[in-house]
Amino acid sequence: MGGGEFQDMLPLMADKLGGEGLIEEMCKGFNLLMDREKGVITFESLKKNSAAVLGIEDMGDDELQSMVREGDLDGDGVLDQMEFCVLMFRLSPDLMQQSQHLLQEALHHEFGDAFF
Repeated sequence: MGGGEFQDMLPLMADKLGGEGLIEEMCKGFNLLMDREKGVITFESLKKNSAAVLGIEDMGDDELQSMVREGDLDGDGVLDQMEFCVLMFRLSPDLMQQSQHLLQEALHHEFGDAFF
């Protein structure tokens, strides 16, 4: 990716995979970025794994910390799987415009009634 402009692939993934498949892929992404011992994404795990696993070396500490803060809905300083998935949807304005229903269906399927 190095230096290129961000390209939002979530709408294409949603079209190809459907709601269930998209959430499944986002959960795989969460697993790649999380701290294995803590089971959540921390600033440190995001910094380490975004470079090592995803090849995104050009994101600075401020951007990574901002991403964690933006997604941290419960204020505990880390991202759990649900917070990560919600953040990914929020960072995709095209997907949000195209598929509010898809988001609700997929999250309900993955997290059940506890999400609503």
